[in-house]
Amino acid sequence: MIKSYEVKIKVPFHDLDPVHIVWHGNYFKYFDIARFGLFNDVGIDLYQYSMTNQYIFPITKSSIKYIRPLRHNDEFICKATVTDAKYKIAMEFEIYLANGNILCAKGKSEQLAVKLINSLSYIGQLLYDKLFMRI
Repeated sequence: MIKSYEVKIKVPFHDLDPVHIVWHGNYFKYFDIARFGLFNDVGIDLYQYSMTNQYIFPITKSSIKYIRPLRHNDEFICKATVTDAKYKIAMEFEIYLANGNILCAKGKSEQLAVKLINSLSYIGQLLYDKLFMRI
């Protein structure tokens, strides 16, 4: 089963650029909020998992398609969906207005699990099972 998570966010003033729309880099922040929410939703504290198992999870690829700008005080939903978790953790994201369901941006990311001791890349069965609800 594919796992998704949604979080509702309200655009704060400090996320705006000089033209009074959300600065393009903040969309990655919103993606991260949804990403970590998804991990927490399946019972994984990614920081604790990293410390306990000696893994880091660098983002190796990311992209965004901007469709409609977010503005101050816009309430929006950021949705994260796991699309792969066998050899990499791949996610797709959607940001849409909470009222009206208008798509504002969509994106993708890939991250690897890298063992700190020998820099091997490996996801691990527990993480895979939790992200795809196979436990």
